[in-house]
Amino acid sequence: MHDIVTWIVNLVGDLGYIGIFVMMFLESSFFPFPSEVAMVPAGYLASKGEMSLLVAWLSGVAGSLAGALFNYYLGHKLGRPFLEKYGKYLFLKEKSLKKVEDFFAKYGHPSTFWGRLIPGIRQYISLPAGIGRMKLTAFAFYTFLGAGLWCGILLVLGYFIGENEERIRSATHLIIAIVMLLVVGVFYYYYRKNKKSQ
Repeated sequence: MHDIVTWIVNLVGDLGYIGIFVMMFLESSFFPFPSEVAMVPAGYLASKGEMSLLVAWLSGVAGSLAGALFNYYLGHKLGRPFLEKYGKYLFLKEKSLKKVEDFFAKYGHPSTFWGRLIPGIRQYISLPAGIGRMKLTAFAFYTFLGAGLWCGILLVLGYFIGENEERIRSATHLIIAIVMLLVVGVFYYYYRKNKKSQ
């Protein structure tokens, strides 16, 4: 496992900021690519002075936004029938599409922010936003915030514990659990608020 981690760190170092952008583009589009592979090694390299933390963050966020916009336009221009028919060629299962559509329908436009922080939702939340013709400026704003937060978390992890793969895995699981609790708490608050107003 140590050899694999070393190889990934070296790969990110060799590809540089363009590599981070491309990897995060893939992660945010239809390709099932884990964001941790790009951002955590970048944080580790920044801790050694071999990368700029700010530029690595900007590269990751830009790649995430570009990938999300790609999915948005897929949904916007091609629509659900096309994705139902050909989604399997884009690693998109009908079950996954239904899952993110339900999430988007239930929580509205802010789901494009929260969705960026949830595994299994993150890669595909842009599709129902495009299908539902969400306003592009709002979509880009929420996506930027969510992607910025997630990339920042991963960079910080890499910066402080980048050499310890086991600690990174444990910390990532803990962060995801905390985020999920926050999401549930926020949506419960708005649910109670709306219920009282009705």
